Amino acid sequence: MLSCDSKRFWEGFWQISDPKIWIASTIPMAVGASVAYSHLGSFSWYWFLVGVVAIYLLEIGKNAINEYIDFLSGVDRFVIPDKRTPFSGGKKTIIDGKLTLKENLLIGAVTITAGSLLGLYVVFHREFAVLWIGLAGVFFALFYSLPPFKFAYRGLGEAVVGFTFGPLITTGTYLVQTHTISTEVIVASLPLGFIIANVLWINQYPDYEADLKGGKMNGVVRLGKEKGVVVFAALFGLAYLVLLTLALVSENFLWLLPFISLPLAVRAVKVARRHFDNIPRLIEANAKTIQVYQLTGLTMIAAALLPLLLE
Repeated sequence: MLSCDSKRFWEGFWQISDPKIWIASTIPMAVGASVAYSHLGSFSWYWFLVGVVAIYLLEIGKNAINEYIDFLSGVDRFVIPDKRTPFSGGKKTIIDGKLTLKENLLIGAVTITAGSLLGLYVVFHREFAVLWIGLAGVFFALFYSLPPFKFAYRGLGEAVVGFTFGPLITTGTYLVQTHTISTEVIVASLPLGFIIANVLWINQYPDYEADLKGGKMNGVVRLGKEKGVVVFAALFGLAYLVLLTLALVSENFLWLLPFISLPLAVRAVKVARRHFDNIPRLIEANAKTIQVYQLTGLTMIAAALLPLLLE
């Protein structure tokens, strides 16, 4: 039987890990792997799964460090009850009394170290060139919130998230499988980056007042809620424009399959435009943006693999 303190800790660890959001990293890994298989005709499940575990560990570490910094800065404590949604206020482990500040910091240090060691295993036993992608991933995981860079606090968090969950993870997965990088996988990674950045962008609306008070000067705080909707729409537009370009250049028109998510994106933008200052009504836009990301990822996997079945 676990003691009460052990039970509290492991519940907190699960809460900070937040497996439901691992879809954010799973999708670019799956897209990168699918494009690799379509080019190579073979696939190593072992090295894919090692990469999955390494990236999940880094993601947990980033969450824990971000939770630590957001509590100290006050942005998590400043979220008032009527602004609290499933998309706001961080992981709430400290607010809920599940983890202490020190425990979050310890989890961050241990999981980032473990993820880095697994990454080095891939570097020295599978593909050395992935070292540079891995170093970038660890750097962004550490300094997303930590000083001296504090990207999330200086209006660069959205770009860091888009770059990490788009080009970095997608091309890194492809590189581990194929030992090279192709133009197609780089271009295919961009829509995922734009849309996951948009997930973060719209999720900043419920925390707007708390972030402003705590000095977390993200993109929405800098622009304001109304102007922020323009960026929200533009990021969706860029994602679909890249997909269209990819289809035309590759002459694989299955890359147009992700356009089936377009009605969800249009609905999300309409809701955001009408209800950017009404958080209960805005939640639909938060949910729709996540659905766009999931559906786009799934259809991109299909676009990469279906030509093999049609040969």
